[in-house]
Amino acid sequence: MATRALMVVTLLAFCGCALTVAAKSWWETASFYQIYPRSFKDSDGDGVGDLNGVTSMLPYLKEIGITGAWLSPFLKSPMADFGYDVSNFTDVDPLFGTMEDFERLLAKAKELDIKILLDFVPNHSSDECEWFIKSAARDPVYKDYYMWHPGKLVDGKRQPPNNWISLFYGSAWQWHEGRQEYYFHQFDKKQPDFNFRNPAVREAMNNVLRFWLEKGVDGFRIDAIHHVFEIEADEDGNYADEPVSGWSNDPLNYGYVRHIYTIDQWENPHLVYEWRQVLEDYRAEHGGDERILMIEAWSALDIMMQYYGNETAEGGQIPFNFQLISYLDRNSDAYLYAEVINRWFQYMPTGRTPNWVIGNHDKSRVATRFGVERIDLFNILLLTLPGCSITYNGDEIGMTDVWISWEDTVDPQACNSAQEGYEWRSRDPARTPHQWSDTANAGFTTGQKTWLPISEDYKLVNVKRQRSVALSHLNVFKNLQQLRKTATLQDGETEVKALNNNVLAVKRSLRENYTYITLLNINIFDRIQNFNLHEHFADLPAEFEYVLITDRSIKRKGDKTPTSSVTLMPHESIVLRSSVRV
Repeated sequence: MATRALMVVTLLAFCGCALTVAAKSWWETASFYQIYPRSFKDSDGDGVGDLNGVTSMLPYLKEIGITGAWLSPFLKSPMADFGYDVSNFTDVDPLFGTMEDFERLLAKAKELDIKILLDFVPNHSSDECEWFIKSAARDPVYKDYYMWHPGKLVDGKRQPPNNWISLFYGSAWQWHEGRQEYYFHQFDKKQPDFNFRNPAVREAMNNVLRFWLEKGVDGFRIDAIHHVFEIEADEDGNYADEPVSGWSNDPLNYGYVRHIYTIDQWENPHLVYEWRQVLEDYRAEHGGDERILMIEAWSALDIMMQYYGNETAEGGQIPFNFQLISYLDRNSDAYLYAEVINRWFQYMPTGRTPNWVIGNHDKSRVATRFGVERIDLFNILLLTLPGCSITYNGDEIGMTDVWISWEDTVDPQACNSAQEGYEWRSRDPARTPHQWSDTANAGFTTGQKTWLPISEDYKLVNVKRQRSVALSHLNVFKNLQQLRKTATLQDGETEVKALNNNVLAVKRSLRENYTYITLLNINIFDRIQNFNLHEHFADLPAEFEYVLITDRSIKRKGDKTPTSSVTLMPHESIVLRSSVRV
């Protein structure tokens, strides 16, 4: 990390000139919402969410101000990794419905002006995919679709080619009796990795994108792009061992080696450039709004910036910004918050759009990681920073992780290893069903059982109840979405700084418009904070007005405060607006 001195980044809107909102593409100030279909809404009573369930709740997304939703996989799959093991990239799994159901979902979304993005899983398929079955049978068209290796003989015994480890524990090489070779899998053994050095594989996946564009989707979230390429084999067809990291004593643990040959290879961003061109070519032929790519990669900042593109090629519009997830915890002070946010601005190429992510289906929920007292804080932060935001379903109402017993655990990341420590490996606690009401099973299903347990707090934490509570998390979120439509929050310049150890401030300003200041009391102690904003920001008027408050506020919306003396209650987060245009 860079020095913890106060860092201020000013984002100029094209030489400081005010822009109209129309000058930007639809996604640049969008509020995106991740839907985990298994857990969003069940329409047929089998305890698993489905496409018709999603369609029925699209009006809810409109209600809470969502611009676009990306759906975790619902494609044909044996569900070894709950849809991330795709057996058919152009068909819907019956568990979620039919292609006709998806087409109805798209039609309803377009009626409501909600963009729909799909999860695109390029790194691997299911071992039940027809392509893999043919590859294992050495079909001449498909034999090199995946990474195969005969292994090596050690004391007369066949062994994996090298020490590469799966994220899901154990060797990343699995013996296949039929082909009499090992295949490579960075995730579960039922998820063999594609060989993207084969041009036929690249074109097959390009055609998958084209198929869904023809259906009418508005873009894709690219899963785990940093895993797609591995180093090339040497002239003898062998792959080098990865160096031991010293982080683990277990040679089957993913952290045992440093992954210098299996992630973040130089070709990965260039593959994204190729996919962006597929989208641009489609738009050139068919017209319509810009289609977008969201890029998932848990990589260093300098690598993440390559996914935006370079001098000769456009990349993904939204390389996911996981800095808030990666570097912040319950004990982080305001200086670290400011540093983490400003680092993205500092690294981001000129003319690109920032994005902000704090939760997803692979991480513990925000309310659990940071405490329920900070639920509104993070929603306010994400929705008043410039650019676009991504909210994981349920975070808008403050859902928390659900403890799940070993017997009820289904996540392969936990189940593929020993019972001891499974809770730290399992992603199930953040994937439990959405809490819609205080009725049986939280209104998620009419069935008797859900695929994962419902949270015990669902009678208090649910959409129905929070709709009727003025300063509930849901209503704060909705108020934020309305506020976000203002010209300053759409196009204004930005300064992010810590006022002290405890208070983070985001100033948004736009010539001849109101100035907005977001103030967040992240103090881990229950302390009141008072400060003079003139000491921290230039060109402020004498007075500000409260335009967004939470249930921790003692002020009311519309109340005024002198700029020279602003008070925050413990864990309070607010948005102030200048009393006059600046």
